[in-house]
Amino acid sequence: MGEDNKKYLIVGLGNAEDQYTGTRHNIGFEVVSHLAKSLNVTFSIDRLAYVARAKFKGRTLIIIMPTTFMNLSGKAFKYWMEHEKIAIENTLVISDDIDLPPGALRLRMKGGGGSHNGMNHIIETIGHENFPRLRFGIGKNYAQGYQVDYVLGRFDKTELSTIIEPALEKAVATIKNFVTIGIQKAMNIVNI
Repeated sequence: MGEDNKKYLIVGLGNAEDQYTGTRHNIGFEVVSHLAKSLNVTFSIDRLAYVARAKFKGRTLIIIMPTTFMNLSGKAFKYWMEHEKIAIENTLVISDDIDLPPGALRLRMKGGGGSHNGMNHIIETIGHENFPRLRFGIGKNYAQGYQVDYVLGRFDKTELSTIIEPALEKAVATIKNFVTIGIQKAMNIVNI
């Protein structure tokens, strides 16, 4: 059986352990949690990931949050893509990005992983970087040497309500555009 072109794999990157909940590095989890909530579906634990299945405008969305550590995200990505027979262009990986200002979103067809361990592991696992990704800016407001503390820290309340919450809504809308009108049109809308 071939790949189902109406089926999409939406992958939010993060760390599944409780102490990482709500951290900047877990914004990928936050985005897919918001997406699942907007589609009235819930996650259940499955192989290598929390998985939610949703229908949206004739599309099937397999939404996952890998339960591997961030730097092993490629295992869950590859397993679910192959298990569900989803074409690589119908996958979307959502990650945090320190090189973008907080709340800025960038949708791309392909690209390197930069300093992001999760993204780099996916590239390493599948052997190329030609897969769609949505980068969510978390900024880099930290002193030299404090990157880990910063990405594993949390947004302050003001930042959350004024910048992050609206960006989460925009990210959900972008994912819905990606699966319905395609990456090119979705990029034209979000990459302003």
